[in-house]
Amino acid sequence: DEIPTVVGIFSAFGLVFSVSLFAWICCQRKSSKSNKTPPYKFVHVLKGVDIYPENLNSKKKFGADDKNEAKNKSAMPKNSLHLDLEKRDLNGNFPKTTTKMQSSPDLENSSPKHFAERKKDSVSPDSLKSITSLSSEEKQEKLGTLFFSLEYNFEKKAFVVNIKEARGLPAMDEQSMTSDPYIKMTILPEKKHKVKTRVLRKTLDPAFDETFTFYGIPYSQIQDLTLHFMVLSFDRFSRDDVIGEVLIPLAGIELSQGRLLMDREIIKRNVRKSSGRGELLVSLCYQSTTNTLTVVVLKARHLPKSDVSGLSDPYVKVNLYHAKKRISKKKTHVKKCTPNAVFNELFVFDIPCEGLDDISIEFLVLDSDRGSRNEVIGRLTLGSSAEGTGGEHWKEICEYPRRQIAKWHMLCDG
Repeated sequence: DEIPTVVGIFSAFGLVFSVSLFAWICCQRKSSKSNKTPPYKFVHVLKGVDIYPENLNSKKKFGADDKNEAKNKSAMPKNSLHLDLEKRDLNGNFPKTTTKMQSSPDLENSSPKHFAERKKDSVSPDSLKSITSLSSEEKQEKLGTLFFSLEYNFEKKAFVVNIKEARGLPAMDEQSMTSDPYIKMTILPEKKHKVKTRVLRKTLDPAFDETFTFYGIPYSQIQDLTLHFMVLSFDRFSRDDVIGEVLIPLAGIELSQGRLLMDREIIKRNVRKSSGRGELLVSLCYQSTTNTLTVVVLKARHLPKSDVSGLSDPYVKVNLYHAKKRISKKKTHVKKCTPNAVFNELFVFDIPCEGLDDISIEFLVLDSDRGSRNEVIGRLTLGSSAEGTGGEHWKEICEYPRRQIAKWHMLCDG
């Protein structure tokens, strides 16, 4: 009789201890969740799916009191942007918030006519002037219309851009007579803040419905910003095709009353107005004894702007060809925000044949772009069949081996 009694007593104590331990763990988890502050990131909402492309440690830029904010303003540049993350619920979704709308219809059910009416009220005189100053050729060539919305959340100091859709895009694939469109958006004048939508396959009327939220932007700074939308078509086998662009200066656009629905005609990409693609200074030396070619990329000057955002971030890619087949490639470091870059980088190539008759070398000056494929600013080819200064330079290094010969060359279109 004593053994069952002892077992029962121990079982009761064990049950009480387990229940107490479980309750204590639950309380600890609840208190830790209530005290936890979310990380501060850039928020991208894609049809209910949360995507976080960056992790930026900028807690102090959001949620600070007025005193801390005044201190940070002196240390922070005027045009610097800081990205952050909204709070999510326990299921990982964003809580739905009701925002004050300037128009009664929702963004989902808005018609093109409604977008056009809102545009008349919200466009600044400068932007209207730029639209009406398009040439007759650009007006005849229809590139479609981009629909989007702008909003500013004063409570969270967040600037919100929703890329809704594009309509009437031209077909970039001649075989299927369709396109694979996507959109890159840049907040100017800071070139580094770039986002892009997903690629939608085989459509001329893509419905993106993607929301990009930028935290830590003061409302007073909104007037100094410009939105640049680049509409592209994805190409699996080569560089993506540029359909057109939309440039939206935010000066004069009022966002204090709630979400603003807008639409703009997509125009042809602005062609850089410059006398050339710039110049590149290179030095070459052929060592006949070791059968090697030494290439020094020295300088670049007068490089054109890569886009409307400002200066390029150039670097040089060097390709060595033997009988029109690339056998080696190298590249320099990136030089930030300059049209006159100094590289001073040396590369040594092993030549697989005797002499330089079947050898040619290609220099590609590119603009570094973290958000998409790097754009070719200019190209230079040196070889026996090259024309102009490229052919003359090649002839000299063949006639005078073991001598380092440097020359400036004009870059041609990429």
